[in-house]
Amino acid sequence: MKDTQPRTIYLKDYRAPEYLVDRTELTFDLDPHATLVKSRLSVRRNPDANGTDTLPALWLDGVDLELLSIAIDGELLPAHRYTEKPGGLLLNVDKSAFVLEVQTRIAPEANTSLEGLYLSNGMYCTQCEAEGFRKITFYPDRPDVMSVFTTTIVAPANYPVLLSNGNKIDSGTTADGRLTVTWEDPFAKPSYLFALVAGDLQFVEDRFITCSGREVTLQLYTEPKNIGKCEHAMTSLKHSMKWDEEVYGREYDLDIFMIVAVDHFNMGAMENKGLNIFNSACVLASPETATDAAFQRIEAIVAHEYFHNWSGNRVTCRDWFQLSLKEGFTVFRDAEFSADMNSRAVKRIEDVTLLRTAQFAEDAGPMAHPVRPDSYMEISNFYTLTVYEKGAEVVRMIHTILGAEGFRRGSDLYFERHDGQAVTCEDFIVAMEDANGADLQQFRRWYSQAGTPVLDVEDTYDMETQEYRLTIRQHTPDSPGQVDKLPLHIPVSIALLGRSGSALPLDSSGEVECVLHVTEPCQEFVFGNIPERPLPSLLRGFSAPVKLRYGYGVEQLLFLMRHDSDPFNQWDAGQRLAFDALSSLQQAYRNGTELELPESLIDGLSAVLENTRLDPALVAKMLALPSAQELTEQGGEIDAPAIIAARNFVRDGVAKTLKPQFRARYEALNVQKPYCPTASDIAERSLKNTCLSYLCATGDQEMLALAEAQLARDDNMTDSAAALAALVEFGPADKAQAHLDAFYRQWQQDTQVVETWFGLQSSSPTFGTLDRVRALMQHSAFEFKNPNKVRAVIGGFAMRNFAQFHAPDGSGYAFLAEQVIALDKLNPQIAARIVTPLTRWRKYRAEESTQVQAALKTVRESGELSRDLYEVVSKSLAD
Repeated sequence: MKDTQPRTIYLKDYRAPEYLVDRTELTFDLDPHATLVKSRLSVRRNPDANGTDTLPALWLDGVDLELLSIAIDGELLPAHRYTEKPGGLLLNVDKSAFVLEVQTRIAPEANTSLEGLYLSNGMYCTQCEAEGFRKITFYPDRPDVMSVFTTTIVAPANYPVLLSNGNKIDSGTTADGRLTVTWEDPFAKPSYLFALVAGDLQFVEDRFITCSGREVTLQLYTEPKNIGKCEHAMTSLKHSMKWDEEVYGREYDLDIFMIVAVDHFNMGAMENKGLNIFNSACVLASPETATDAAFQRIEAIVAHEYFHNWSGNRVTCRDWFQLSLKEGFTVFRDAEFSADMNSRAVKRIEDVTLLRTAQFAEDAGPMAHPVRPDSYMEISNFYTLTVYEKGAEVVRMIHTILGAEGFRRGSDLYFERHDGQAVTCEDFIVAMEDANGADLQQFRRWYSQAGTPVLDVEDTYDMETQEYRLTIRQHTPDSPGQVDKLPLHIPVSIALLGRSGSALPLDSSGEVECVLHVTEPCQEFVFGNIPERPLPSLLRGFSAPVKLRYGYGVEQLLFLMRHDSDPFNQWDAGQRLAFDALSSLQQAYRNGTELELPESLIDGLSAVLENTRLDPALVAKMLALPSAQELTEQGGEIDAPAIIAARNFVRDGVAKTLKPQFRARYEALNVQKPYCPTASDIAERSLKNTCLSYLCATGDQEMLALAEAQLARDDNMTDSAAALAALVEFGPADKAQAHLDAFYRQWQQDTQVVETWFGLQSSSPTFGTLDRVRALMQHSAFEFKNPNKVRAVIGGFAMRNFAQFHAPDGSGYAFLAEQVIALDKLNPQIAARIVTPLTRWRKYRAEESTQVQAALKTVRESGELSRDLYEVVSKSLAD
């Protein structure tokens, strides 16, 4: 449905549903052009709904449905008893409890939105979160209507695998030879958790014994050609199940847990009860075809969706404003799982980098909203980094405030108290308070206030009294619809380092680290018996999602890089040093003065490179310069030419100056051994390939030959992709093209590797020209209807190719506008997400700002927009 003036929905207008559905019985007779859907709903008046004794009309959501019949208690309803309206159906009812039967017809093959029931490579699959179920049948499609589901699927014999939620209770064959299977989910759930899959699939199977001794069957389904890529996801699932039992005491509840890999999918994966549907790129992996990053991403996403079984399914959201209740909590859970499985320090660095680069930008942009939004036009637009990543940081702060044991007490009470219910963020906070006797009243503001808080920190030291004082001021900038923000409860973890590099005792107990609870606009903290002026290590582990301002000097940052015991702050000190250097170089570039490489940065990186005691994964992170995207968000006005010039100058200078050290570390790590995605091996490959990239940046033919040799070895995709990326970025164009062609010939039958190949070119500052990107869109392997291909080519160009996207003539902006307009007609969700780079037009220099704004206006004026895209564009252009 298109709507150029969509209605805004407000949290304050929430009302409990007038009717509940105790039981939902569905029958699907599958056909690509005309699938028949029969629903049988046991409906009753909600005793908790506000109203009079007069029975209100029953509203059923429905979009793109052909209504065939409606009956109540077996009697077909005459036309005057119901009214079809945009977005649904209104029924006049005269009973407080009844059985409603509805028959609809839908066309899965024509469904390009990838919401509801659709076809992917000939396989039927569903995506119902947030509001996709209304594209299947008329239903009260809201998360606070929870029902027990029974699903029967009827399909031709060439669809031998027929799956839905819960446990299989029946199967057979109809008189005309069609297959039929019935599934029953004994746990009440909202319609957004419904799932159906039908196809000619193969599966791998395993078993898991729960902590109570129950045996659970585990199955992972995919197309036959990908059956060899399932082992890692299966192992990750078993690790997730064990971890959730040990850390949270959560045991799986059904007899079977299934995962299905799907090529066409808007999201990463979906936690449908007992039947998780995954984007193929987020579940299929083998050493030959997937990088270390893909292995780790798969492990994290499998865990995330499994953890939802409790934090999202057994306890779900009352309404979509509470989305972070399940997503923020579950992202925190999967982050802790990944930290336990791999490098905790590197996981924290990666999460904070994403937060600072993208979520802080969201907080400062036109779509800024609280973790629990006050309003929305299209709920799909609020599957955001604020809801997910900042929401996880809010949960992490509760964990920091209450401690690990207190947080576990709170989560136990939350699950026990609300099992089988649809609840709110407030209910989560109250459980944490009640389990610990804590007061989190002020902390609740994190859910209702948008924006990134800023902490300004000053300190003094009195040698005579040996008192050290920290003064912390907090301020949250204005955001759309919110001004004059109230002070938040911000936990700030600190340590004080002495001149030896060791942390000084903070009190008589000898503790060397503590959490300061910043609750006032300005607050002073006093530490006694500090024998020397310390250097503060502030916001250790990034204990709160804030911007920290403290006047660290160059020598102090170098000291933290060498001595801080908190690995996050070690890394962050190096990033601050690099950021300050790059900022100065940008100004020199604008002034037309000669660029000079700061010795302090070289000294810092050299010390890190030669420190063999550090985790190699942490060393790799510390050697990486801030990306162009990070520089744009942490700096002021975006000056693309200056950013590119400064960053390339530093990269090339570091590469040439530290070439011997890079070569030594590369050679030490470049040993041939069987591929294994363990934390230690991943760390070594990460540092090895970071060194290789710097070596190739020198332009030295001998160094490029190292990359060619690594690519030719071809024993794992991590090393192959890293070598190919270095050759494409730093090698001669003709050789790079030859390597790209050979890589494609080798992997053209593998969908995920081809997507890697697309993305490597579209995001390359040298190869990813607009002409090449347009040529990639004409490639036989590109498919405009496939979100993964769109993200690899168009997204790679607009979101990761800083140099080419910001071409001086504005062609990159115009190209993105053109693609967004075309995408909106096929898949509004993807269009609304990929338009994001254009929404930041206010941050650019005047010339670029005018060009970006013009491109965004082109989108607005292109005709009738989907609700998804209309909301983003209209808010971005609003005064």
